[in-house]
Amino acid sequence: MSIDEPDLPKRGGGLLVDKPVGPTSHDVVKWARKALGTKRVGHTGTLDPFASGLLVLLFGPATRLAEYISCLPKTYEARARLGIRTDTHDSQGQILEPLGDWEMIGHDDVFSELKRFRGKIEEVPPQFSAKKIAGEAMYKKARRGEKVELDPVIVEIFDINLTAFDPPEFSFEVTCSSGTYIRALARDIGEGLGAGAHLISLRRTWVGDFSVEKADSGNIIRGGCIPSSKQWIEAAEMVCHLPSLRVDSDTALQLIQGCRIKLPEPNLKYKNQIAVIDDIGLLGIAEMREGELIPKKILQGIIKS
Repeated sequence: MSIDEPDLPKRGGGLLVDKPVGPTSHDVVKWARKALGTKRVGHTGTLDPFASGLLVLLFGPATRLAEYISCLPKTYEARARLGIRTDTHDSQGQILEPLGDWEMIGHDDVFSELKRFRGKIEEVPPQFSAKKIAGEAMYKKARRGEKVELDPVIVEIFDINLTAFDPPEFSFEVTCSSGTYIRALARDIGEGLGAGAHLISLRRTWVGDFSVEKADSGNIIRGGCIPSSKQWIEAAEMVCHLPSLRVDSDTALQLIQGCRIKLPEPNLKYKNQIAVIDDIGLLGIAEMREGELIPKKILQGIIKS
């Protein structure tokens, strides 16, 4: 179904897309802009071109919600090859000198090594990455042959499991915090096994509670179509992991005007970010401070008569 003049929600919403292998995340954003008929589309966390799987897109005013979704845990299905290292830590890079012999590594060795990575770990980002140093993406420096000593970053591996062992390859599923590089994880697993490794496939299956099984095909969207007749997600559902507070129209107007709202009976469960809901849907995000509701990101401006 081609959408020439889509009747999009006034405050925007979300769209789940199953990105195919090959295109960049920004390519998918461009397809969605064409299909939805709006330039206000953005993603909430990139996937490498060689990876497939779930991209969570936001459109309209809801693009302002990206930071509340990009921080959610993510789950990946990954496959790596032992015995070969590459400069990008995946199959797209240049092969480096092998680190060691993989033939002596067994199923139990890989199983035990994966367990070592559960919890909070220090991870050095890849040289070929979108991480910015002095305002420039690392991959641009790496392509010029520049190497930058990067400090390790604390990330968290909530769960990691070996799903297949077909030497010299193995597959694993991992749920991790935002900012974790699965390519770097494969690199470090290989180093720990003494044989080196690189990632040969990667698929993102979950972002928070959003599943790739509910996503629209990226190839269909590429053709300028949205399947399943307006398969977008309301803005309120996109931030359903945040505590929510319903307000009346008078309170909503005050928040739109930037006013702080004194709550007569502050609820202790309302801490940090709160999704504020009115009669239309998600009004925006507010913060609770000392019993006051303070607007932070409001999706609707003042309507002038």
